[in-house]
Amino acid sequence: MDLRVPVCLHVFVFPAVCSLPAKLINGGVAGLVGVTCVFPIDLAKTRLQNQQGARVYSGMLDCLTKTVRAEGYFGMYRGAAVNLTLVTPEKAIKLAANDIFRQQLSRDGKLPLWGEILAGCGAGTCQVVVTTPMEMLKIQLQDAGRLAAQRSVSASAPAASPAPTLVAPQTAQPSHTTAPRASATSITLNLLRTQGLRGLYKGTGATLLRDVPFSMIYFPLFAKLNAVGRRGDLHGNPQGRAPFMQSFMAGCAAGSVAAVAVTPLDVIKTRLQTLQKGEGEDSYRGVIDCTRRILRREGPLAFLKGATCRALVIAPLFGIAQGVYFLGIGEKVLGILG
Repeated sequence: MDLRVPVCLHVFVFPAVCSLPAKLINGGVAGLVGVTCVFPIDLAKTRLQNQQGARVYSGMLDCLTKTVRAEGYFGMYRGAAVNLTLVTPEKAIKLAANDIFRQQLSRDGKLPLWGEILAGCGAGTCQVVVTTPMEMLKIQLQDAGRLAAQRSVSASAPAASPAPTLVAPQTAQPSHTTAPRASATSITLNLLRTQGLRGLYKGTGATLLRDVPFSMIYFPLFAKLNAVGRRGDLHGNPQGRAPFMQSFMAGCAAGSVAAVAVTPLDVIKTRLQTLQKGEGEDSYRGVIDCTRRILRREGPLAFLKGATCRALVIAPLFGIAQGVYFLGIGEKVLGILG
């Protein structure tokens, strides 16, 4: 999931360009609030996308219900600490890179739409330095509950077998012994020890394939929706005069469309970055191998797994970010600090 907050919303909404520290504070606050609000839906998305054989969950609500029942309320937030820890440095890289690209692409203080697209793509490419390991660790923690549920389903299946054995009565009881929960620190250390730094960046190519098209779809679509019903010189940035609710709805709509459009790429990325596989589940050698295996074993519809969850995650994230920028929280904090 990508639980990340858009960078250039203020470009379309506010005539005045705020400073990098203010944008960093706005992005960090939006990220922290957004992750906290929508993380359970992102967890459901990851678990649904990783289902290959036995269907542990029939949908988003079923996944969340079973997660709360088996792991408690905070089970829905497994992996959230990784996002909350790394969301600020991710924003620092993305916002700084975006500003640099915008300055390089601007002509006479004006930036055309194609420049906005390229700046967003460049910023998204740079942030992969933090995004890839963050997503990798988050996915392992999010998917642990699905694997445990799948094992319990598999363990209960032999109980219905007509062939009696002497040890049959005892096989059902060890289900109380739960494997120790892995932490982000233990997963990181294990990857560094066994695979080196490369292990933390598994799925980098798939992450780029998802994030760059997302930016290319989102930013121009947001600009068009945000300008609906208003006139003005494009170079004069008429989007700066958009009312808050129009910008809020434009951000939600554009984010949802872009999220659903790149869902197939997100499914591939999630599968590639999942280290622990369930019984009978495929392992993949790369993007092309993953695409072929999913098509052969699960059909084209498998590429849309979690699409509803992604739309429900991305829309509020962009709405929250829009609200944070509109309120100017970063500017107010800097004003208080002097």
